[in-house]
Amino acid sequence: MRLADCHNFHDFRRMAHRRLPEPIFDYIDGAADDEVTLRRNTAAFDDCDLVPRVLRGVGAVDMSVTVMGQKLAMPVYCSPTALQRLFHHQGERAVAAAAGKFGTMFGVSSLGTVSLEEARRISNGPQVYQFYFHKDRGLNRAMMERARDAGVQVMMLTVDSITGGNRERDKRTGFAIPFRLNLAGIMQFAIKPRWAIEHFTHERFRLPQLDAHVDMGGGTMSISRYFTEMLDPSMTWDDVAAMVKEWGGQFCLKGIMSVEDAKRAVEIGCTGIVLSNHGGRQLDGSRTGFDQLAEIVDAVGDRIDVMMDGGVQRGTHVLKALSLGAKAVGLGRYYLFPLAAAGQAGVERALELMRIEIERDMKLMGCTSVDQLGRDGLRFRSRAG
Repeated sequence: MRLADCHNFHDFRRMAHRRLPEPIFDYIDGAADDEVTLRRNTAAFDDCDLVPRVLRGVGAVDMSVTVMGQKLAMPVYCSPTALQRLFHHQGERAVAAAAGKFGTMFGVSSLGTVSLEEARRISNGPQVYQFYFHKDRGLNRAMMERARDAGVQVMMLTVDSITGGNRERDKRTGFAIPFRLNLAGIMQFAIKPRWAIEHFTHERFRLPQLDAHVDMGGGTMSISRYFTEMLDPSMTWDDVAAMVKEWGGQFCLKGIMSVEDAKRAVEIGCTGIVLSNHGGRQLDGSRTGFDQLAEIVDAVGDRIDVMMDGGVQRGTHVLKALSLGAKAVGLGRYYLFPLAAAGQAGVERALELMRIEIERDMKLMGCTSVDQLGRDGLRFRSRAG
C-alpha cells in the first residue's frame, strides 16, 4: 500500500496497521474498557446534518482562525500526543515540520520524545506544551519555566488524566514503556521487522521533558507507574489558578466536559478550554466533546475560546464543530496513523487532504469564511430543532 493510495483516515489507519507491530498499533488505536466512547466520538457527528446554501459567490475561501491569540491558516491543529517516536522514528519532528508547512498549531507532550526546544526550532508556528500536574510542585514550575524559555505560546494542562484509563488492549499484549511484552506481543514484533530496524537504527528512545526528573530508560519507571505514582489526583482548582497566574499568558485546560467546569476555567483566568474525553482512553461511557459543545459555547463562549477534539476524521466534522461555536478543532489519531505509516510525508498528506476537504465543504455550504458558519446551517436528527 502506497501513501498515494491513502485518501482518508481509514486508508492511513490500514497502512499504519500493516507497518506497526500489533502492540504499538493497539496503543494508538485502542481506548478504555469497552471502547464505547471511542466509537461514539465519531458517531456523534452522524446525528448532525449540514444544510447548505447555494448561489452565494464562493470563489475564494478563507479558512483561517484565531484561537488563544494564535493565527492558524486552517481551523484544525495537531493535538499534543505522547511517545511519537515510538510510532515512527521522526516523531514530533515530522509533526512540527508538517504543522509549520500548513500554518497551524501543534503541541509537544510531557511524554513527548523530542524536546520542546528542538520542536521550536523546526517550526515557527504556534506551539502548545501539554503537561500533567505532578505531586512535585517544583517539577511543575520547572516545566513551565522551560516551556517559557523555549518560546512556547500556549500552556495546555490536561485535567482528565489524574490516573490512567483501563486500556485492556495494552494489557493483553503487555505493552509498556519500557517494553515488558508477553510472548504474544514479542511475536508481533518479530513479524514486523521493518519497524524494529528503523527504531533501533536511529537514536535512543527517550522522553526529553522528563529525563531530568524520571528515569524511564533504565527500566525503573513505566508509563503506568508515572501516572499512578507521580501525578497528583488531589489537584484542585486552587492549584490550577496558581499555575495560570504564574504562567501569565495563554493557558488552556484540556479535558473539560461540563458547563460548571467551563465556568470555573473562566473564573481562574484561563484563555481556552478543550472539550475532550482523551480520545475515549480515560473514562469509558463519558460524553463526547461534540455533544457537549453547544451548551458549553452558550455558557462561556463569549468569554473564553472553546475548542474540541475526539473522533474527527473529515472536513465535514470540522465544519459541524465550527458551526456550533468551536474556535478550532484538535486532531489526534487523524495525524498519528499517517505519522506511523510514512513519517512527515504521511502527516503532510493527511493535513493536505483535510485542508482540501474543509475548503471544498465550505464552498458547498456557501461560506467563504469560518465566521459565516453557524447553527442555522445544522439540523440534529435526535434532538429538537
